[in-house]
Amino acid sequence: MQILITTSVLSRPRIVQFTAWRLVLTLLALTIPMMMLSLALYHGIVLKAAREHWPIISEAVRYVERQELAQRDRYMRENLDAMAVKMGDLQARLLRLEAVSERVAGMAGIKADELKQIEPAPKGAAGGPLVGLREVPASSATLADLNSAMGDLEALSDRHADVFTLIESRLFEKRLDALMVPSSAPVDGPIGSGFGFRADPFTGHAALHTGLDFPADVGTPIMAAAGGVVLSAGPHPQYGQLVELDHGNGLVTRYAHTSRMLVKQGDLVKRGQKIAEVGSTGRSTGPHLHFEVLVEGVQQNPSRFLSQQARVGNPTASPNGNNVAVH
Repeated sequence: MQILITTSVLSRPRIVQFTAWRLVLTLLALTIPMMMLSLALYHGIVLKAAREHWPIISEAVRYVERQELAQRDRYMRENLDAMAVKMGDLQARLLRLEAVSERVAGMAGIKADELKQIEPAPKGAAGGPLVGLREVPASSATLADLNSAMGDLEALSDRHADVFTLIESRLFEKRLDALMVPSSAPVDGPIGSGFGFRADPFTGHAALHTGLDFPADVGTPIMAAAGGVVLSAGPHPQYGQLVELDHGNGLVTRYAHTSRMLVKQGDLVKRGQKIAEVGSTGRSTGPHLHFEVLVEGVQQNPSRFLSQQARVGNPTASPNGNNVAVH
């Protein structure tokens, strides 16, 4: 499209040519400023109307604000309700965990008084039951309720951590105590002569047999029934080559009639460690191990300590048919 512009008869006309692109750019150049001017005027009018409370515009502005606030409140409420439900589930799980920890603590030998010592001391006067989020409708839970419940959950989780630490410590102590109790058979084999009165093989008179006899061939390994310290290792007029282990708390085990001792006084030994070999030294009528358990210096029945795998057999028989005994 061309436009001719003339100013007089004598002057040369001017030709203005418009293309499609020029028309588009011209329209944009005119439209954009007009739009910006309109937005500025609309914004100014709306603000002025809202401040001066114009009848129609101010009502529309307040309506829009109320809708935005209502939508924001719904969003916050939905999030608070979801958090309240999740915290209620977490609190229920922690309460179940507390019941489990109390049962496990009882099995570990921890008394209720010890658990009460873990409870935090109240500051000032306090009382009343602990009300969880499960007891409050989720729709009425507030941010303050959630913060309070979160504090309760943190305190409860800290208490559980302390309880389980105490349980772990107590179980470790029990394991150490179990390792120091002679519950493993010192010789792999049946028991020949048990603890109690029997006819002495040398005199024929009734006499107390103060241990268990394990008939075995000479050189059979003798293992420590529990961990401990070698109290003595040397010859004895009646026990022959004798090894004594101190397991603490007044508990001592004896391994008599050995043919060879593999430890010396003061050595540390662990459960199942080879400490000697079966023999027939001292007051003995054949190769065997005489095993004793002493508590505070008094002989006890070793069968009470050994596992059920050890079975008491013939009280006087040995593999080679000889009677075995120790005075």
